[in-house]
Amino acid sequence: MEKLVARLKQDYEWITFMPGSTASWSPQDKQVTYEPSEEIPATWSLLHELGHALAAHSQYESDVSLLQKETEAWEKAVGISSTYKIEISDEHVQACLDTYRDWLHKRSTCPNCTGHGVQQSKALYCCVNCQSTWTVSSARFCRPYRLKKALAA
Repeated sequence: MEKLVARLKQDYEWITFMPGSTASWSPQDKQVTYEPSEEIPATWSLLHELGHALAAHSQYESDVSLLQKETEAWEKAVGISSTYKIEISDEHVQACLDTYRDWLHKRSTCPNCTGHGVQQSKALYCCVNCQSTWTVSSARFCRPYRLKKALAA
């Protein structure tokens, strides 16, 4: 991992690479945080976060746009991986994307009729089946709580 990080620091001087407990990209700080592990998935995660940086990702506007950004970051990671003689497993990429797909599915499921809703704002969904509305947490990595809103009289 250290050899790869040293090379990335040379190749992407505008990005700060910092070891940490989880992999992430901070657009404000122009910093990629990576897990300093020799395990292959940590290397793939490092390249994925670099993918976010190269795609100039900052905030996401909706749950679907978050999934699009995650997909684009993985595409960037796969695209640059050959430069570093690394092969990223497509199964791993799809498993990571599945966590976002599952999260989106749970958030968009109507708590009233179990139909599916359309996101109205970052925290509000509306069911296309029964017209119920519900709010969801802004957190991406927690249980997707859904709070029913009272129907307007």
